[in-house]
Amino acid sequence: MTVYAYVDGPLGEMLLVGRLSPGGRVVLRSLSLPGQKGGVVVEDGWTSAPEAFEEVAGQLREYFAGERERFEVEFDGDAGTEFQRRVWRALEEVPYGSTVSYGEIARRVGSAGAGVRAVGTAIGRNPLLVVRPCHRVIGADGALRGYAAGVGRKERLLGLEGVLV
Repeated sequence: MTVYAYVDGPLGEMLLVGRLSPGGRVVLRSLSLPGQKGGVVVEDGWTSAPEAFEEVAGQLREYFAGERERFEVEFDGDAGTEFQRRVWRALEEVPYGSTVSYGEIARRVGSAGAGVRAVGTAIGRNPLLVVRPCHRVIGADGALRGYAAGVGRKERLLGLEGVLV
C-alpha cells in the first residue's frame, strides 16, 4: 500500500511517499519539494497517512533545527537502475557539512571522465531530496550547479550545514 503525507519545512511543503512494511513501518520511496523537477505527485489509490511518517518528520525537523546530521530512515532500495543506486549510495557517504564534486562521485562509482555527465543525471533523479544529500555535490570549481528543487534551496541546505558562510 502506498501512503503519503505532507510535512511543512523551511524549503516548503514536502511530500513524503512510502509503503507500509509488514511490520507497519513506513519504507520511504520519495521526498519531493514544491516545484521540484521530476517531483512526485499524489496518485489515485494512495492513502494519506501522516501518522506513518511521524518518525521521518521528526528527523527532518531535527535536521532543519541543526540537531541532526544523518538520517536513520528505511528507504526503498529497489528504486532506480543499478548505476543510479551506486551513485546514490556514494551520496550517502558524503559527510554533513562538507561537499564533493561530481567528478569525485564519478571516481567513487568507477565512472570517471565521460561518466561525470551520467553521474549528474543520476544525482538529478535522486528521489530522496534532503534525506539522501545530493545537495552536497558541487562543481569542481566550487559552483553550486543544478539541484532538482532549485539552486536557491541547495544553497540554503549547504548554509544550514555550515558549508556556505
